[in-house]
Amino acid sequence: MISVTTDIAACRALRRIVFIEEQGVPEADEIDELDDEAIHLLAEVEGRPVGSARLLVRGETGKIGRVCVLAEQRGAGLGAALIRAAVAELRRIPGVRQAKLGAQTHALGFYEKLGFTALGPEYIDAGIPHRDMVLALG
Repeated sequence: MISVTTDIAACRALRRIVFIEEQGVPEADEIDELDDEAIHLLAEVEGRPVGSARLLVRGETGKIGRVCVLAEQRGAGLGAALIRAAVAELRRIPGVRQAKLGAQTHALGFYEKLGFTALGPEYIDAGIPHRDMVLALG
């Protein structure tokens, strides 16, 4: 089950496991003040948090970020379900016309299958190669 949540602590705990512990992202890059203004999505299996994402609205753009799924839950479609839920949530916000995300380059194909298009050059974020991707919502 995926839903909007106010349980930021659960989302941060998941992000700590995936980004800081697994991927080696510095804690200073992972934790920021934007959590307070973001919309958070939490994926649960049998009542246990297993994945999350956060949405930030900037004018006509909804930015999907901090998407993570625990290792033991990967490969079951939960990541795709999180992205679809994020896009659906952004479509409910008046004036938001596009979804944008910074995809780790190894995941470009994953996001392309969900309708996103890569644009711009590759860049490094938290030591990991990324490319921006967009999806029109209108």
